[in-house]
Amino acid sequence: MRAVILLILLITACHPVLASTIPADAARYKRDLIRVSHAEWGLDAPVATFAAQIHQESRWRTDARSPVGALGLAQFMPGTSKWIAGTYPDRLDGNQPYNPMWSLQALIIYNRWHYQRIPAQTDCDRWAFTLSAYNGGLGWVQRDKKKAAAQGLDASRYWGSVEYVNAGRSAANFKENRGYPDRIINRWQPLYQDAGWGIGVCN
Repeated sequence: MRAVILLILLITACHPVLASTIPADAARYKRDLIRVSHAEWGLDAPVATFAAQIHQESRWRTDARSPVGALGLAQFMPGTSKWIAGTYPDRLDGNQPYNPMWSLQALIIYNRWHYQRIPAQTDCDRWAFTLSAYNGGLGWVQRDKKKAAAQGLDASRYWGSVEYVNAGRSAANFKENRGYPDRIINRWQPLYQDAGWGIGVCN
């Protein structure tokens, strides 16, 4: 019995990716995500980044609901879901956060909406700001950048600069927000790139 326990511990230690693997549910949406990404973003769409973001948001569970009320694959809050559906009625058929296809398309559109509004020194910095905005709101990104500039930091750089500046979030919210781009780009994105989901950002 002791030998069995030791063997299990050894296997677990050698394979810490057990919780870091692509969920089986992701496979059914791979083709749809690639198609929608290319349609919305172009052939250079960072599909692996979008997949990593969905992984972070919901682990590909279409029925996901967070304790604060975020819904579906892309974990839109009800207010944001309603806003994006109303802003892009020609591309999003109503307000359907639990609809997987709607969620995939809305996530990509919302990322582009942020991306177009956030200048940055490099594309990698711009993507980090974009993901931070998706998670915490564009207003916080703008306030963080403004405070960074006031402190003499380079407000056009996320990594090593604005990422350390908190314009007023709670400690818990700041920690969660700063972990969001890092986990997507550095932890989950490589899984999807290695699995053939396409390109990512910051490579």
